[in-house]
Amino acid sequence: MNASRKIKVLVVDDHALMRDGVSAMLKQVDDIQLVGSLSSGEDAVNSFRELNPDVIIMDIIMKGMTGIEATRWIKERDNNVKVILLSMEVTKEFVTAGIQSGIDGYLPKDVEKEILITAIREVNNQMKYFNDAITTLIFDDFYQRKKASVQVERHSKVSDLTKREEEVLTIVANGKSNKEVAEELFISVKTVETHKAHILDKLGLKNNAELIKYALKNGLITL
Repeated sequence: MNASRKIKVLVVDDHALMRDGVSAMLKQVDDIQLVGSLSSGEDAVNSFRELNPDVIIMDIIMKGMTGIEATRWIKERDNNVKVILLSMEVTKEFVTAGIQSGIDGYLPKDVEKEILITAIREVNNQMKYFNDAITTLIFDDFYQRKKASVQVERHSKVSDLTKREEEVLTIVANGKSNKEVAEELFISVKTVETHKAHILDKLGLKNNAELIKYALKNGLITL
């Protein structure tokens, strides 16, 4: 960042005490310039072009438009504006919705002054900023969803396919033709084709290539 250029910051919060406190604190920081202090998401949406902030510090729960809605609206019109959500509520739902709306940072309102200033500087330098508690929340949610996804896939393999369908799936995934599968299992080619159609339908797959990928991912075959 150019040392002579201050970071222009806009504060948006419907609680006057919080808004004034953050504003007063930022005015004491040499490389930050407070360009505005607003009380609603609507005011932020209507005034951000005129105030031209580099970074917006915004509450989530406000009367009328929420901070998440305001962020989405602002980001759609100027993605260069950085937004840090500052809230008493730190939940998986709020963090996820904030990330989906395009936020650059998320901090609890009881955060230390130094951390807020660091967050402003980092998002202004094209980085994201989340404190340790929120980062842990994000990763815990990611791994829980990943684990659930794997469990769903394995559940489909075990409970949705019949034993014969699993046998057909394994042999086909190993590159055998319908005729070869039929000969190995002592069934007709037509029966193999029927089993394959059922397997693809149950697993939501489209063709042999996706069937092979599924078999590899679920440990039915190995390279």
